[in-house]
Amino acid sequence: MVESNPIRDVSDTARWVAIYRAMESERADALFRDPYARHLGGERGQAIVDALPQGRSMSWPLVVRTAVMDEIVLRRVREGAATVLNLAAGLDARPYRLDLPPTLRWIHVDMPAMVDYFRTQMAAETPRCALEFAPADLRDATVRRDLFARAAEHGPVLAISEGLLIYLDATDVAALAHDLHDVARARWWLFDLASPLLLKFLERRWSPTLRDADAAFRFGPAEGTAFFAPHGWREQEFRSSWDESLRLGRSARGAWFWQLLARLQPRRTRDAYRRMSGIVLLHTDRPQGTP
Repeated sequence: MVESNPIRDVSDTARWVAIYRAMESERADALFRDPYARHLGGERGQAIVDALPQGRSMSWPLVVRTAVMDEIVLRRVREGAATVLNLAAGLDARPYRLDLPPTLRWIHVDMPAMVDYFRTQMAAETPRCALEFAPADLRDATVRRDLFARAAEHGPVLAISEGLLIYLDATDVAALAHDLHDVARARWWLFDLASPLLLKFLERRWSPTLRDADAAFRFGPAEGTAFFAPHGWREQEFRSSWDESLRLGRSARGAWFWQLLARLQPRRTRDAYRRMSGIVLLHTDRPQGTP
């Protein structure tokens, strides 16, 4: 029997998102295929989707996020990334399901219990690339920097922090940004970014369920990607979740109405809504091969 709030801690959100990937994969017109997602998400993941208000209908932003990040990861690998540093990787099966070169180094990082669960569930599967597992609590600065220094040994490095930043305080995000730049010496950083507007929306919809599990949404900087500039990062791409949902055909219910309403609003308001949520690729100006 699953308790009334099936989210025990922030790691359980990975099971939730895995079920969304499974739901998409099972469509005839799926944007991506993740044959492992249903098994990885399990009964608890399904219980989370069922327990959240409008849990099934709110799958679209997570599906869009997965599809767009798949595109960006594949392009960055084709264009030179030699190591992928996947932070808070959760149940991300990209090393198994994407068409990746066997020479690519992929470091799957998460809390020890989550890494153990993922490795156990995927024990019979073969990754497409050179996959390394790194059980680590990234809140420990010494552990984080040691891991990042090892990642830097084989660059250029693409860092991914899908679904992570929104759960962190601004000070923790700043520390992560600094260490990815100075210690991991990452060339690119891929993540999803919320705005204060999105945080307010999510607070009304899902806050009690997530807050009770110590998985509250926290980070949504008013300055957007400019938050990262003092730490050496610049915006290379901002893919609006809303715009991408329309492109991919995975929009919110009633999207036509919001599109119509947007035409009546000032451009500044439309732009604010477009950047309410997005998939972001940051880059540094560090030349390839710079130590």
